[in-house]
Amino acid sequence: MHVPRSPKAFVPTVLTSLLTGISVAQMPPPEQALPALVITGTRVAQDPHTLPMAIDVVGAETIREQSLQVNLSESLQRVPGINVQNRGNFAQDLQISSRGFGARASFGVRGIRLFTDGIPASQPDGQGQVSHFALGSADRIEVLRGPFSVLYGNASGGVIQAFTESAPKGPEVQIGLAFGNFDSERASLRAAGRTGGLGLVFDVSRFATDGWRPQSAAQKTAANVVLTAGEGATTFTAIANAVDIDAQDALGLTRAEFDANPTQTTAAALAFNTRKSTRQNQGGMKLAHAFSAAHSAEITLYGGERVITQWQSIPVATQTAATQPGGVIDFARTYSGIDAKWLMKHAWGTVVVGGNFDNLDEDRRGFENFVGTTLGVTGRLRREEANRVRNQDFYAQADVKVAPKVRVTLGARHSDVNFKSVDAYIIAGRNPDDSGGAAFKKLTPAVGVVFIATNALNVYASAGRGFETPTFNELAYRPGGATGLNFDLRPAVSDSVEVGAKWRAGGLRATAAMFQTKTENEIVTLTNAGGRSAFQNAGATTRSGGEFALFASLAPQLEFTAAATLLNAKYDDSFKTCGAPPCTTPAVVVAAGNKLPGLPGRAAFAELKWTHPMGLSAAVDVKHQGKVFVNDTNTDSAAAYTIGGARVNYVRRKGGLSVDIGARVDNISDKVYAATVIVNEGNGRFFEPAAGRTWLGTLGFTLKL
Repeated sequence: MHVPRSPKAFVPTVLTSLLTGISVAQMPPPEQALPALVITGTRVAQDPHTLPMAIDVVGAETIREQSLQVNLSESLQRVPGINVQNRGNFAQDLQISSRGFGARASFGVRGIRLFTDGIPASQPDGQGQVSHFALGSADRIEVLRGPFSVLYGNASGGVIQAFTESAPKGPEVQIGLAFGNFDSERASLRAAGRTGGLGLVFDVSRFATDGWRPQSAAQKTAANVVLTAGEGATTFTAIANAVDIDAQDALGLTRAEFDANPTQTTAAALAFNTRKSTRQNQGGMKLAHAFSAAHSAEITLYGGERVITQWQSIPVATQTAATQPGGVIDFARTYSGIDAKWLMKHAWGTVVVGGNFDNLDEDRRGFENFVGTTLGVTGRLRREEANRVRNQDFYAQADVKVAPKVRVTLGARHSDVNFKSVDAYIIAGRNPDDSGGAAFKKLTPAVGVVFIATNALNVYASAGRGFETPTFNELAYRPGGATGLNFDLRPAVSDSVEVGAKWRAGGLRATAAMFQTKTENEIVTLTNAGGRSAFQNAGATTRSGGEFALFASLAPQLEFTAAATLLNAKYDDSFKTCGAPPCTTPAVVVAAGNKLPGLPGRAAFAELKWTHPMGLSAAVDVKHQGKVFVNDTNTDSAAAYTIGGARVNYVRRKGGLSVDIGARVDNISDKVYAATVIVNEGNGRFFEPAAGRTWLGTLGFTLKL
């Protein structure tokens, strides 16, 4: 894959010319921080300090400072309870888990609801992806964990929502460049401004890398546009974004391969030229109107399309089975939805009632990944079907001051999720008709109480019931080769409780929480043969632990940030599952007490940042992650690791022009470790190794007109 080279040769000359021509402008003193406002918790802008839930905000400065601005893993590692791992593989989505939910996803993100500017990035069946999150123009990312995430629908672990920045009062243009190891480059252009009642934010970027392992090159082009109109009682927002990704897939490594040489790529990836192309375009609009100081309404409409083709490394011999769907996945999805809500604000609190309707139509095909003796090319058709998922949900939520020092937040959501599949690839006696349908309904309540102990300290408790439907992939096949969807598969139902405390005084902010989630009907693999995986409901699981976050202003120019998570996620009941495919009868026992795979038992992050008024800043950070089991049987694991990083940044300004120069180094000790594991990978290729020591240089120009 061709990747344009960084202009490293002329960068020093450009910098010298610019910096000699721009006089040093002293940076303004930091402003007194105002209380953050979040929307994700209650759908009304509120101070998270007063809410009975674990919710954190990652701001624009943190998202963008000396980073590629390509992956959420760059900035969310400082949020406790959330584990976001960069696979180092742009053909696969990030591995995201929240309090033990999400790590089992074979691809995409599940168990966590995802949104961008109020538009769902999660589909009705619970699967989602974050490749189109526009980090270059993001104002903030809100992260909600625990019981109240159930009020967003088909999820139990949490909610991640990104918001685009507001257009500034005056027009400005920003150009950004970043370059690093493995010929990695990112170029971006951002233009924003407001005139009268119209505001515009435009952000486009191009990223390319050769990858740090063979067969891991990638290119990504993304754009995000937000137009706002109105400043009074009525406001209108239009949103459009697009992403185009071509990425090779280096796959995981077996234990033997990882121990021998973690920089290698398994032979199957090279033989089949494993890769993935992704195209997504979507748009939406939101209309908000305030009828009075107490009553307002909002309606959001959205629609889009997503097209993916992925070439896998399935052996030719495996594809001879009549029911095998081939080694090339090819699907096109169109999706749309509407969310409407009524908001009421009074002296005693707020109330929100609303409903949302989401629809997904998918045309899915499968092809052989060979033609004759040539591997890694699209061959004969082996699968063709039309899939549809719809949900109709209604919700209500209230935040009420019941006493001078006591606030109660409560809510409920009724979800109705429907699946339908029409099989168009039927061969009598060989490939049966797998058409079918399924429907799931559930009422999910949540309640929380906050006690204002002092001006600085709040303590709270909350509880909620959530559910996760099977995804379309999990419903697709019945065990034993029977036709139709797997109607025996039921949603996983979770009961969560949480207690916590929040402290905010002067330059110190701290939060702590303890949580426990009991889940019934956990969805796990039953059989795997002929390219068809059937799933089952296991018994109960428990996810319990604690999380802690701290921000401290140690001096006018010195800040300290820390986050830590302890997690004990285990199976409460034993069950039988399959080993390596082909497997038609589950015979491998997963013992009660085994840890859920893909989840570290502990994780921690700390950063010390120094800022000088003349525009210079520097920071050091350290990250630790505990051991992670690779499969349900806990027969192997990725070892714990601790890595460190450092960065430096310098800003010079003159008039409306500023130049921002930065550099960072990650994994300073050049440690060898597995960044992620592929849970229950059938070929034993569990380990996705991390890069060694890496460096990144950034250069930005901002002109305020």
